[in-house]
Amino acid sequence: MTLWWARRDLRLADNPALLEAQADGPAAAVFAWTPALHFWSGRRRAHLARVLWSLDQDTDGALGVRRGPAPDVVLAAARETDSRIVHAAREFSPAGVREQEEVRAALEADGRELHLIGSPYAVAPGRVTKSDGTPYKVFTPFSHAWRDHGWHSPAPTADASSMRALTSDMSLDQQAAHGDAEDPLSETHEFRESQILEDLRAFIEGDLARYAAERDRPDLDSTSHLSVPLAFGQLHPRTILAATGAVRSDAARVFESEVAWREFHADVLHHHPSAQRESLTPVLPDDAWVTGRDANDAFRAWRLGETGFPLVDAGMRQLAATGTMHNRVRMVVASFLVKDLHVPWQRGADHFRRALLDYDHAQNQLNWQWVAGTGRDASPFFRIFNPETQAEKFDPDRRYRRRWIPELDTPGYPMPMVDHKAEREVSLAALKQRKSV
Repeated sequence: MTLWWARRDLRLADNPALLEAQADGPAAAVFAWTPALHFWSGRRRAHLARVLWSLDQDTDGALGVRRGPAPDVVLAAARETDSRIVHAAREFSPAGVREQEEVRAALEADGRELHLIGSPYAVAPGRVTKSDGTPYKVFTPFSHAWRDHGWHSPAPTADASSMRALTSDMSLDQQAAHGDAEDPLSETHEFRESQILEDLRAFIEGDLARYAAERDRPDLDSTSHLSVPLAFGQLHPRTILAATGAVRSDAARVFESEVAWREFHADVLHHHPSAQRESLTPVLPDDAWVTGRDANDAFRAWRLGETGFPLVDAGMRQLAATGTMHNRVRMVVASFLVKDLHVPWQRGADHFRRALLDYDHAQNQLNWQWVAGTGRDASPFFRIFNPETQAEKFDPDRRYRRRWIPELDTPGYPMPMVDHKAEREVSLAALKQRKSV
């Protein structure tokens, strides 16, 4: 008997670790509901509970979901099922690496083994390097090398009937209910694997054709809506790339480049773990950032969507209500926090970690660094989004802003909290000061 330790690969399709566990017969499956999950937002815990419930249903109740640190949970399950080998997908985030090494040590001390196979990426971080073996710092050459490297075809779907039942010690229904009550959303996102795969098919056959032309328009519905299942491991990027690879169009290649950005950021964090909190390239002097009450007041207005800049406010309200935000708007709200309100990117990244349902650690931290001008191949700091011209260009009929700001064009909507032109000059002056040092 072998054991599958379910991690960020909560699916039956294209799951090499689960297939390896089933290679010699029925396998058991366990998911560790660790103490770290209680630092997640209620919305993320509620959705995770639904995802786990769905996977348990797909395996006829075979998935064991158990509370406790991963080393304790996995070792206990291995002993219970008499599994000498535990199979799991390899993680590359600092926390994921630390966790899997702790599990490995616990298993090896008990005469058992941890076999890591597969990852949440089409090409695992660290695989794509320059000819001298060093990592890429610029996205475009990375993306070319990433394509040249290539990836495996999707693995077959695992046999759901070839699972040995493992009991759970917690109620997923209760976790979902508690998360909903603590941190409610205005809508429930899809959590069934079969429907997610159908949604992928529908996107490839439909909205993909408009993706290149319309992907920056938050007022239109032309994006894939696949970021949440990607974040929870219900869909592997290799599955997406197999679907887009069958389409000969510029739109398909543009969509694939977004997958490449996700993999680039994972690669950067793999080589520079400190990037989860530290700027890779500091751009401003330390005294350029607001502090104290001024910082807290500015951050609160931004968080609540009460800045007086409609595109910023619409984005932050969409995030609060749904747990997601259109990517173009994410860039605008991030630029506004860092370059108009002069709040460090880490504080914005922390809020996104709590509020986003599609939170992905590497993608979130490095996207914030991209906007702040501090990351690898980042947008230059002097590129400061004007929230008003961005709104005119990408929400020309104001549909997106009206949807999320019902009091728009009424006395109840606040005046702009800052003068964008003036704050832009403040940021540029700070940048010049840093360069002169």
